[in-house]
Amino acid sequence: MTDTPITLSAAFLIGLFSSLHCIGMCGSIMGALSLSLPASIRDNRFRRFSFVSSYNLGRILSYSLAGLVAGAVGVGLFENTGLAAGHTILRVTSVVMMVLIGLYLAGWLPQLAYFERVGAPVWRKLEPIGRRMMPVDTMARAFVYGMIWGWLPCGLVYTVLLWTLTAGSAVEGALTMIAFGTGTLPTLVMAGVMTSWLTRFAQSANARRVVGIVIILMAVGSLFIPIGADHSSHIH
Repeated sequence: MTDTPITLSAAFLIGLFSSLHCIGMCGSIMGALSLSLPASIRDNRFRRFSFVSSYNLGRILSYSLAGLVAGAVGVGLFENTGLAAGHTILRVTSVVMMVLIGLYLAGWLPQLAYFERVGAPVWRKLEPIGRRMMPVDTMARAFVYGMIWGWLPCGLVYTVLLWTLTAGSAVEGALTMIAFGTGTLPTLVMAGVMTSWLTRFAQSANARRVVGIVIILMAVGSLFIPIGADHSSHIH
């Protein structure tokens, strides 16, 4: 990847500040799943939190598996162009994708939401399986349901997944999606005053613009990292 710390930080920020999108897309799902739990689980705060965590860990595992595949596919595509040219294309494409995501988060490129259509065929196959698993009454069932939930068509998730094509390896593709998924956790898992404050902050149009601009600046700044610095250890 062009610069792993920058990319993972950006992926986490994208997940964290996609709260408004997550609440609109997944908030109702999370609420329905919580309400469908047996009363013995629903009325016990610790057990309910455990089930909600299992849903989300399953979701993030699906993200990581998708990132693993996308990273591997990306390596194959770019290696076919030759080492030097492949790395240059990888670097520029990664920066372009980061800029596009920054523009989307800032609210200046809503058209990226159209990527939701990409995953519609997969979701049509998986959604009936998830429906048959209801009600979710065990932790294992919650985890598996979360894995299915991870494939819900979401423009932002699929845009970040497209970005992982430029990760440089299957492992880094998986790490990018894990960082993104981890960023979404506070909104979808945490409860209480902290979450309320974080959600309001993440929903702020000004905050989203600031984060979008920060991600764009991180992308542009990564162009000034010497190419040799990323891969000198591999050369040896």
